[in-house]
Amino acid sequence: MDMTEADVNPKAYPFADAHLTKKLLATKMLNRGISEFIVMAADAEPLEIILHLPLLCEDKDMPYMFVCSKQALGWACRVSRPVITCSVTIKEGPRLKQLIQSIQQSIERLLV
Repeated sequence: MDMTEADVNPKAYPFADAHLTKKLLATKMLNRGISEFIVMAADAEPLEIILHLPLLCEDKDMPYMFVCSKQALGWACRVSRPVITCSVTIKEGPRLKQLIQSIQQSIERLLV
């Protein structure tokens, strides 16, 4: 069940908007070592809200890349709203593991 700002207790202040919540979740996944790689939207406005992630990724030796559009990143995440960051993880099961590892290697080649 998704909650909206209207559903939240007004004493919960300051309340993170959807963009900040997604950013915090990507950072949490990265810090926990669950992420395989991080994808960020180059058209995030202002871009500074996600610029800490490349530094964190480099500290954690985690591949990352920017894509052109937050709308396209949202579509790739199968949500109808723009997404400024996402974390790609592998759950148990080999179905997507090879594809994710291939993408991860491609990103690592871009960073060299």
